[in-house]
Amino acid sequence: MAYDVLDVRPMTRRIGAEIFGVDLGKPLSNRQFEEIHRALTQHQVIFFRDQQMDHDAHKDLGRKFGNLAIHSGVPGLPEHPEIVAIHADANSKFVAGENWHSDLTCDPEPPLGSILYMKVLPDDGGDTCFASMYAAYETLSDRMKAYLEGLSAVHDANPVYKAIFPDLDRKYNCSTHPIVRTHPVSGRKSLFVNPSYTTHVAGVSKAESNAILSYLYQHASNPDFQVRFRWKKNSVAFWDNRCTWHQAIWDYFPDTRTGYRVTVAGDRPF
Repeated sequence: MAYDVLDVRPMTRRIGAEIFGVDLGKPLSNRQFEEIHRALTQHQVIFFRDQQMDHDAHKDLGRKFGNLAIHSGVPGLPEHPEIVAIHADANSKFVAGENWHSDLTCDPEPPLGSILYMKVLPDDGGDTCFASMYAAYETLSDRMKAYLEGLSAVHDANPVYKAIFPDLDRKYNCSTHPIVRTHPVSGRKSLFVNPSYTTHVAGVSKAESNAILSYLYQHASNPDFQVRFRWKKNSVAFWDNRCTWHQAIWDYFPDTRTGYRVTVAGDRPF
């Protein structure tokens, strides 16, 4: 697929591409936007190096792709509620996204995607892994695909956030979504369950649910479906939450890692 104004370099055959030749701190031209959107649709997660964005430019970039969503689990910055700080240091007891997940699948309308901008990084470590749920679905047997069609699963944020904030008397989002999701842009099918938020398959026994989800998680975490991104200062990752998993690697304790993320609102899975 040809690109005229951007240099798009695939990282693996199934997922991920680095993009060069664009300054994300400035307003995108219509052609730049179209090619970034096309690259995101094609490669599922895209990466940019050596970018300079303040918070307003970061939000403006996200708004090119849709309305910005306010995170339903954690607060944003006081002056910029659309931006969530991603931070870990010597005092951290956990890091956000340490397990495989898709962002906020507990929401009735999970995010389209997220744009993460990293500012402070350890000398080594702190990578993020991404996995293609297109590949995970497409490599299932025809019989497994037929079994999964029409099934739904429950995605519940309460076990996630109550473990982090046990003293808060708050109810978090819980939603039911199809296990096989059709992407609204590409039309491709993908698996839409993940180990962090999905609690059970609706309408089947607990034993059957556990067996099916265990198999799908093991299958979807195959390294053949993955790309691993090594961050550098001022790098940006933009992932399509509708067809990917991601996982932050916390191998840099007690060093500091700091970035900022905006989330682009999505729609109800179908």
